Amino acid sequence: MSAKTAVLLLQMGGPDSIDAVEPFLFNLFSDRDIIRIGPAFLQPLIARFVASRRAPKSIAFYEQIGGRSPIRELTELQARALESRLGSDFRCFVAMRYWKPSTIESLAAVKREGISRIIALSLYPHYSRATTGSSINELKRVLAQAGAEFNVSYIDRFYDHPLYIEALAERVEEGLAGFPEREGTHLLFSVHSLPQSLIEGGDPYLDHILETVRLVMERFDDLDYHLGFQSRAGPVKWLEPSTGEMVRNLAAAGCENLLVVPLSFVSDHIETFYEIDIQYKEEARALGILNFRRTPSLNDSSFFIECLADLVFKRMKDEKKE
Repeated sequence: MSAKTAVLLLQMGGPDSIDAVEPFLFNLFSDRDIIRIGPAFLQPLIARFVASRRAPKSIAFYEQIGGRSPIRELTELQARALESRLGSDFRCFVAMRYWKPSTIESLAAVKREGISRIIALSLYPHYSRATTGSSINELKRVLAQAGAEFNVSYIDRFYDHPLYIEALAERVEEGLAGFPEREGTHLLFSVHSLPQSLIEGGDPYLDHILETVRLVMERFDDLDYHLGFQSRAGPVKWLEPSTGEMVRNLAAAGCENLLVVPLSFVSDHIETFYEIDIQYKEEARALGILNFRRTPSLNDSSFFIECLADLVFKRMKDEKKE
């Protein structure tokens, strides 16, 4: 067996073609770690119905951003940059929860390399059972079914890592440079929403989000900031206020310069390219927000890659102590 360590980057994934939209949605709505629709034995049937109903609308959105999600390419770019930073003792792989490469495909790739030691690194900075929890549960299910002999450890959050905060602050500074004047510009942190029931059940996601915002705003205490939640789906109550509601409230209050910071997304995808860049931007301008901008997601930010590398090195160091 190889002495190398595999770093398995856990991410949500996204449809890589128009034909993939409906099966991607089916995989998403079948996941009871995200949302529970009816009894477990009925959820696949309900998920198929929901996916077929939502697919035409989602396809129209994807057609406006090139006909596919860019998340695989961007995550693979992160993997290559991280592998280069970690050095020759490591190999990086990508495992997508709801599309390709799937967890089982990624583990097969690790096995072909003859690697038995894996560090599973979630690319969700803020822990939730619906995101990181679901990806780790899927990895554990696949490992159990495969009966493979892997030594696996997990990195499941980094919402307060100094280099993650530095990467976000760098993006905010870049965004602010696009405004004629810094003074009077509002920051709107936009994060993926979650069902309220998860938070009430003890999920730490919201606490992690609030701490990240606090740490970033220590660098920008001269600016007003706000928090909104986007990308809700399904009939249950989700975290509020929505990003759209915050845009409307800010417009009503006379805001003319707004910088949106997609906090919980480390790669650009449908939530940034369509929801923010098209949907919210059009609404904002119609309401009088003359200068509406968005910071890029972290993507291959050098600070972000350094953050991931530091997480891996610390995990290795901690394991040697155990």
